[in-house]
Amino acid sequence: INPFVSPQDPPAEAALGAQYYGTISLGTPPQDFRVIFDTGSADLWVPSARCCLLYLACWLHPHYQPLLSCTHRANGTAFAISYGSGSLRGFLSTDTLTVRWGGVSGTFAEAVALPGLTFAVARFDGVLGLAYPGAAAGPARPVFDNMMEQGLFRNNVFSFHLRRYWAEGDGGELLLGGIDEGQFEGPLHYIPVSRKSYWQVHMDRLSVGAPGAAGCRDPPLCAGGCAAIVDTGTSLITGPAADVAALHRALGGARALGGQYVLDCDKVPSLPNVTFVLAGKEFTLSPQHYVLQVSQWGSPTCVSGFMALDVPPPSGPLWILGDVFLARYYSVFDRDRDRVGLTPGTTLGPPSDHPGSSSG
Repeated sequence: INPFVSPQDPPAEAALGAQYYGTISLGTPPQDFRVIFDTGSADLWVPSARCCLLYLACWLHPHYQPLLSCTHRANGTAFAISYGSGSLRGFLSTDTLTVRWGGVSGTFAEAVALPGLTFAVARFDGVLGLAYPGAAAGPARPVFDNMMEQGLFRNNVFSFHLRRYWAEGDGGELLLGGIDEGQFEGPLHYIPVSRKSYWQVHMDRLSVGAPGAAGCRDPPLCAGGCAAIVDTGTSLITGPAADVAALHRALGGARALGGQYVLDCDKVPSLPNVTFVLAGKEFTLSPQHYVLQVSQWGSPTCVSGFMALDVPPPSGPLWILGDVFLARYYSVFDRDRDRVGLTPGTTLGPPSDHPGSSSG
């Protein structure tokens, strides 16, 4: 979830279970919340004790209780983030935030209006944004900036290892202040941040199949280079509608609802690779990485990991490299040097009953 994507996700996307979240605590004594750690936004919000009960989400998630915290400080500044189907509204408060690595004092949003079914049925309670301050919807300093300001880390970096297939409770790892070298293969390749708002980088090109090979099904995507953001808060890989349509013509995909595409499960083993070129380095996804299987009415459906999404100026047009991409590549977000590091991550193998040759 981030300001680019409507909370009203298509049913197929919601069924993928691609919600990576962890637990934080607010207040003293601590009140626990499950949040998405989102590099595509910069604000922290959780449901408020004043959450309007007209919204189903307000009944189904824990609320921050300021009267139960001796470290709470009132702020009251109005807060809102606009989404495709409406806006999340609330107000700001200040309290102690605790994660596994320690505590930090900061300002966050108490959400009082949570529209849409996605918030109601989500496994997460809120969102903790990890983008630059320029991406913030409100005046509060982002959590990681507070940690930097208060000197929590020797190196102001954080890193993600997301698992595509996981055992219960082991979806991956977020490490604040460091890099877990046991979670990836080979050297990190760094791409400079091109715009300090989201974690935005320049993408040289995108190709389908083996570049230069006979029979390459390479549509003219990202011609001359384009903008991309590396976003843990978006489930799929999204791109401009015209480019994503051209990509699926090469893949043989059929348009579904909400900008999504479906693929023939029987043809998954023969689908081509898709390669992203960032700072001169190729990052390739095979069909087992970009095809996701869901069950609809008792039968398997193969959903493409590429979704059409036109982001308007001034932020767009751009590609969003979401969890489908990041489940293949270990990612490092370096605030000291304003760069993103990527390298193939160690992954769990897919279940044996997935379509084709482990197509997911």
